[in-house]
Amino acid sequence: MGGVDKGLQPWQGRPLVAHVLDALHPQVSRLLISANRHLEAYAAFGHPVLTDATDLAFAGPLAGMLAALDTLPDDTWLLTAPCDSPQPPADLAARLLAAAAPHGLAYAQAERDHPTHALLHVRLREPLARYLHGGGRAVLRWMREQPHGVARFDREADFSNFNQLADLHG
Repeated sequence: MGGVDKGLQPWQGRPLVAHVLDALHPQVSRLLISANRHLEAYAAFGHPVLTDATDLAFAGPLAGMLAALDTLPDDTWLLTAPCDSPQPPADLAARLLAAAAPHGLAYAQAERDHPTHALLHVRLREPLARYLHGGGRAVLRWMREQPHGVARFDREADFSNFNQLADLHG
C-alpha cells in the first residue's frame, strides 16, 4: 500500500482495524493489537498494543504472533486475524478451535489457505521463537511444520484483503 499503515486506512468510513476489532470482539475474551508504527493511533482503539521484540522488529506476522504469545498465560489460545481483511467470519474462533484442539494450531482455508487467520496455543511459543530466531519468516511454512488442523470455510470473500489503496475505494 505504498508504505502507509494498512490498519489505519479508511474503508466504509472507518479504519480497517476497527472493522476487525468489531468482528472479533464477540469471539474472544480479550483483544490485542500488534503494530510497529503509529502506536498512539492504535492505542486509541482502547486495547493493548504490542510491538515485535527488538531483535525481530518488522519480521512479519509471525513476530507479531510471538509478541502476543509472550503476553499470554499458560493454557491459553491466541486467535489472529490481519488488519487488512476486515470481514472475518462470525464463527472464526469456534471453527478454528474445533480444528486446532487436537493439535494446538489451526488456520483458515476457503478457496485457498489463510494462515494469518489462525488459532495457536501458547505452548507453540518456543517452536515459533526458534523458527523466527533461525531466520524463518514464512507463516504457512512454519504452520505446516507443526501438528495442525485446517478450518474450512465456504466463503472466500470472508477472507478478502486489501493490498492496494485503490481496492479500498472500489
